[in-house]
Amino acid sequence: MFYVIARAILRVILKIAFKTQVEGEGNVPSEGPVILVANHLSMLDPIVLGCAIRRPVRFMAKHELFSNRLFAWVLTSLGAFPVRRGQSDREAFHKALEVLLKGQVLGIFPEGTRSLTGRLQAPYSGAVILAEKTGAPMVPVGIVGTDKILRKGAMLPRPGRISVRVGKPIYASRLSQGPVQEAGGTTVDLKSVMMQHIAELITGSAQATR
Repeated sequence: MFYVIARAILRVILKIAFKTQVEGEGNVPSEGPVILVANHLSMLDPIVLGCAIRRPVRFMAKHELFSNRLFAWVLTSLGAFPVRRGQSDREAFHKALEVLLKGQVLGIFPEGTRSLTGRLQAPYSGAVILAEKTGAPMVPVGIVGTDKILRKGAMLPRPGRISVRVGKPIYASRLSQGPVQEAGGTTVDLKSVMMQHIAELITGSAQATR
């Protein structure tokens, strides 16, 4: 109940304050495990992603975001849990695995940290590994505008507009097997496919959200 109330309030704020628009929400499967994979521009992104779809979303968010008590409360209210980037965080991985095995929605920012230029950065393998282990589809999401509203280091948001574009599910099991380049077989290929879909959504490809 607390989650529902918190998300409802945040949705209203995002809609009124930043004219937030969501496209392609119907691409998210209505049941079963799902991994939302999105680009990362701002501290606002976890909140925006959590409010973008109807299903509750559990988040794997970087540990540093929980250093601010107020922001940590908001993230926790939206179902987020911390992960230490750049190192093997087994606790966070097992938590993410548990979320998917329960048939829930998991939100991940594959880049691991915010992009200061707006360009996509090299992704980590976590989302792909989880998709391969659980069979959960990866649903790509392109977030646009949050970097203009809350820049890195800024304390208060600026006026602006936010767009969230949700793409079609990517099923690891349905992709053709590529050459083995990393432990796990198709990890490199799936990462490239995932980031390509996110890139298309960011640029507003109509085909990606149909």
